[in-house]
Amino acid sequence: MGSGQVISSEPFDFQGKHVTVAGLGVSGVPAAKALHGLGASVTVVNDGADERARAQAAELEALGITVRLGDGDTLPEGSELIVTAPGWKPDKPLFAAAEQAGVPVWGDVELAWRLRGPDAAPWLAVTGTNGKTTTVQMLASILKAAGLRTAAVGNIGVSLLDAVLGEEQYDVLAVELSSYQLHWAPSLRAHSAAVLNLAPDHLDWHGSMEAYAADKGRIYEGNRVACVYNADATDKPSTEDLVREADVEEGCRAVGFTLGTPGPSQLGVVEGLLVDRAFVEDRHKNAQELAEIGDVDPPAPHNIANALAAAALARAYGVPARAVRDGLRAFTPDAHRIAHVADVDGVAYVDDSKATNTHAAEASLAAYEPIVWIAGGLAKGATFDELVAKSAKRLRGAVLIGADRALIREALARHAPQVPVVDLDRNDTGAMRAAVREARKLAHAGDTVLLAPACASMDMFANYNKRGNAFADAVRELGSADG
Repeated sequence: MGSGQVISSEPFDFQGKHVTVAGLGVSGVPAAKALHGLGASVTVVNDGADERARAQAAELEALGITVRLGDGDTLPEGSELIVTAPGWKPDKPLFAAAEQAGVPVWGDVELAWRLRGPDAAPWLAVTGTNGKTTTVQMLASILKAAGLRTAAVGNIGVSLLDAVLGEEQYDVLAVELSSYQLHWAPSLRAHSAAVLNLAPDHLDWHGSMEAYAADKGRIYEGNRVACVYNADATDKPSTEDLVREADVEEGCRAVGFTLGTPGPSQLGVVEGLLVDRAFVEDRHKNAQELAEIGDVDPPAPHNIANALAAAALARAYGVPARAVRDGLRAFTPDAHRIAHVADVDGVAYVDDSKATNTHAAEASLAAYEPIVWIAGGLAKGATFDELVAKSAKRLRGAVLIGADRALIREALARHAPQVPVVDLDRNDTGAMRAAVREARKLAHAGDTVLLAPACASMDMFANYNKRGNAFADAVRELGSADG
């Protein structure tokens, strides 16, 4: 871990400045309004010109903001700054033109960071391929249990701009950040930050695994108190590697979390207890009990890891051990994240529709045994051999749905030939009902039927929520039919 002088972001006077906002939507509209309110001359550019974009454009134009629909590639004349939606890819012609003209590009997170007041709440920041939202929500629950004014913000759906510019005063913010947002946030400096895990994802956007990991690692830059990393990670680059490469403030510490017994400067698990050997006196000899595994909902291994990461960030901020326990007990996970739907004939039905990539599905499959696995959808370029090989011994059977189910079927044939597979060649609205009924035929009492698709949902469903709801409805039909 390098250390050095933290570079503070220079004040930026927006009065009269020509600022281009790239992209309408959840970040672009509030950014345009905020910049307009600060006296900037704002032009919004957007690739699309659909009905929603036209409605948003009309709202902004009524305020005196210029909106240019259907052309997001051309740099408006006189632009002095671009504020981009996080999802806009770095290789867009707009950004090449900006670089050539010497125009800086910020994301909405960078804008929020620059607009903080002198007494602004510090940020406890979280990123990772999977588990970000759950960890940030756990962290916010722990901070609230300590009596602190806080909110879960960022990529979680609550705009950082709203949190920074709104009237409500916060003591500290729990901030979820995506790799996209971090790419466009060069001056962000968190109080403490965590990278939960790293697995190949969004490589079409970043260009390579190395570039993806580097953008995730930006979250550690300039950390003041703690860089929290996954001590169990075996992939390269690991989150610990990112900590080593980070340039942080003098005295900032590397703090690991592990599902095993923690060493000094780590949080981990001992005899069913979550314990802290990082933020205690004489951490070489002492450990502080924080909570029981049963205080974490659900107590699946990857969710225990999320809880440990949240606890590490809270402890870095000075939260007492009791608040960690109380906050974890008060936390309720969002829908479709390893959610127990019902038991039917002694079989548990679990909805993890949010497991939209192989890394998330692997964590979900590791939480149960034996499993009848419902999987499939849009693979987004993923391969399934490693996932199936690691999970084969847990599988009672598999039911495959969706456009790219053949990729999973072939991986099962290679690495789990003994596992019976039902291949459902249909994509109508009744497909999930059929999948649940086929899974029921394969399951025995004591088994878990697990929806962990390892794929995106858009081939059959509008989003993972709709897919999870369809699964839950089908399971409830099973139960009511028995009743």
